[in-house]
Amino acid sequence: MPKSSSGETMANSNYRDWDRVYREYPLEELPWELGRPRKNLVDLVESGQIKLGKALDICCGAGTNPIYLAQKGFIVTAIDISRKAIEYAKEKTREAHVKIQFVLGSFVTLPFKDMEFSFVLDMGCFHHVMIDDRKPFIQGVCRVLKPVEGKYLLICFSDKNGPGWNHFSKEQLTDYFSHRFIFLSTEHFHSVEADGYGRYFYSVLMQRREKPCL
Repeated sequence: MPKSSSGETMANSNYRDWDRVYREYPLEELPWELGRPRKNLVDLVESGQIKLGKALDICCGAGTNPIYLAQKGFIVTAIDISRKAIEYAKEKTREAHVKIQFVLGSFVTLPFKDMEFSFVLDMGCFHHVMIDDRKPFIQGVCRVLKPVEGKYLLICFSDKNGPGWNHFSKEQLTDYFSHRFIFLSTEHFHSVEADGYGRYFYSVLMQRREKPCL
């Protein structure tokens, strides 16, 4: 893992502002906190394309999506780097009367066992991963998924939003992920987020390849 001049891993030094964001702004002012599960996730679960099992939500935020998964019968673990986001998520979980294991930690160096999960949800996490951290991030997602049966749902910014270091084309996503994952479906869509502004996204459902996550 790359380190900053102070010796901190990039996963800690470049992402710690997320806790400040959750502490300084009400949830309703955060664009990604819709207060309802993402339609892409719901459609895939309801259609049976994502089957019940042990699920991990990376960058879970205030917990809306993992709560939905728990309500549908998944065994859910959720991780976020923001302590305040985890506090919000735990409160919502108590209100929903479901059980979720929350972990405060880095999404770059996932603190989980190899092949632990059958499903990983990434709603807006990858597009906030620093460029130098993308390779270890993808390797980590691959590592914690079960081979062949493990599925990964990636929802990230599209390049149709305009030029940006974290706006991706379909070709870029293929370059990043196809070595470790098989693409099962790809959807390009527009969403009006909680701040009232519309953005373009890719939603990609992938399956982990059988070969090692090197």
